[in-house]
This record gives sequence, C-alpha cells and structure tokens, in this order.
Amino acid sequence: MTVVILEDAAADLDLGRRFYESCEAGVGDYFVEAILSDLDSLVIIAGIHPIYFSFHRMLSKRFPFGIYYEVEREVAYVYAILDLRRNPLWINTQLEGRK
Repeated sequence: MTVVILEDAAADLDLGRRFYESCEAGVGDYFVEAILSDLDSLVIIAGIHPIYFSFHRMLSKRFPFGIYYEVEREVAYVYAILDLRRNPLWINTQLEGRK
C-alpha cells in the first residue's frame, strides 16, 4: 500500500506543529514525528479503521488527532489530520470541503 498525504493534510500537519511548538519548544517536532509514525502504519493497515464523515479515521497514538483517509486500489489518500478536541460540526465542515 502506498500512502499519499494530500496538500490540505500537509497543511493540517504544519498547523498542529506550530500549535504544539508554541506550547513548548521541541514539542512541535515531536508531534510531526508521531503523526508520521502513525501514517507509516497505514502502509500495512489502511482500510481497517471505522468510517466517520465518509472517511476512514485512524486515531493518532500520542496526540488527540484523527487521520482521515480513503483507500483506492493500493493507495491510501490522506485528506485531513484534525484535532479531535474541536467541535464535530467543525470537523465535518472541514472534511466536506476536501472530498
């Protein structure tokens, strides 16, 4: 399985990095490393996660973030990496505009 991080998801990752870096120096880089580790696991397990808002959603192991993706043939397309502490209506609105 190939994992493709789409532009909006990459922007989400950077936004999360900047947020955590503003909390404490070095945590932003740790956030990115943790999410990239989660994304690496999609190579093996893509498609097994439950569907929320029309996307598979994998939970990050270390941060309260959801990774929203679709599987087409042998490719997992990552559409969003969103903070799950946000209002579910906000999350749904974010995802609607990305499909």
